Amino acid sequence: MDFELSEEQKQLQKMLREFAEEEIKPVATEYDVEEKYPHEIMDKAAENGLLGAGIPLEYGGAGYDTLDTSIMVEEMFAADPGIGFCLTASAFGSEAIVEYGTEEQKEEYLPPIAEGEAVMGAAISEPDTGSDVSSVSTSAEKDGDEWVVNGNKMWISNGTVGDYFVVLCQTDPEAEGRYNGFSQILVESDRDGFKADKITGKLGIRASDTAELIFDDVRVPEENLVGTRGMGFLQQMQFFDETRTGVAAQAVGIARGAAERALEYSQQREQFGRPIGEFQAIQHKLSEMFTDIEAARMLTYKSAWSVSNKDEQLTTLASMAKEYASRVAVDVANEAVQIHGGSGYVNDFDVERFYRDAKITQIYEGTTEIQKNIIARELQGKGF
Repeated sequence: MDFELSEEQKQLQKMLREFAEEEIKPVATEYDVEEKYPHEIMDKAAENGLLGAGIPLEYGGAGYDTLDTSIMVEEMFAADPGIGFCLTASAFGSEAIVEYGTEEQKEEYLPPIAEGEAVMGAAISEPDTGSDVSSVSTSAEKDGDEWVVNGNKMWISNGTVGDYFVVLCQTDPEAEGRYNGFSQILVESDRDGFKADKITGKLGIRASDTAELIFDDVRVPEENLVGTRGMGFLQQMQFFDETRTGVAAQAVGIARGAAERALEYSQQREQFGRPIGEFQAIQHKLSEMFTDIEAARMLTYKSAWSVSNKDEQLTTLASMAKEYASRVAVDVANEAVQIHGGSGYVNDFDVERFYRDAKITQIYEGTTEIQKNIIARELQGKGF
């Protein structure tokens, strides 16, 4: 068993860290306070080939596997979770095209994302449907050689900046079985009847773009169906194994970013005539923080390996990684603020932002409670 990263992965890690230090950290507070999307940084990332990490090489992407992508996500989120989300999620939803799309769809939609010319999103959640994906009501009805999409989607990443979205729709309402009758339909944002309303006032990752999407008789050609009609729910569940591993990597990055800042502060801040890092109470906090981060990273890496190798335990591991790493992120960010004391309660120091940003990892891509349900179900069915 080899825990060492390859030389290519080490070089990737080094390059990402340098980009994050130079381009992200100096402006992170500005983008958070103003809740603005980092278009300029996205352009620089495109110039450095940092977009479309998981898109295959033949379509202009980097061709990274899930572990490579996890390394990238951690580095970006350790610098700033909000901007890091924008950089690592500009291709969100493209996994469906890579896995289930036609060759024509891959050639049309994937290269622009990889080159930074387009942004993609996945539209799943609805105003009344969060964790219960099988209850989505957005519909796509066939009319001749077109699909007509109607409904609302909520909390959609890249909502107002996205150029196209993979939308989970009800296409066969009479299909037998609760999980049948759903399909994934590609909808371009320039279609008549499409509208995106930006959501502001978020607790965290405020640089990222989140919106409510409205589909009012939006017509798209029949060839915009992604994968097999009626199999959209199953396709979506398989997609979650990969995205939940990604959220685990986000959480590891958030925790690491907060812990590193707390360690640095403990070496500089003096009380009672010496750095607070010399006090045992602070040392114990830091030792627990970094130990928990390493444990979360190893679980995330194992989950990433299982996704890439289609291991039979991948669903269990993905949920374990997300549940545990997100818990670590929240706990570590909380301790980082505590180590900073009053200074950690204002945005003069980054830990205040990391504390707010950490919470979302326990909510999106399936809440903590849903992850525990999945783990328990898999254990009862397959064991571990």
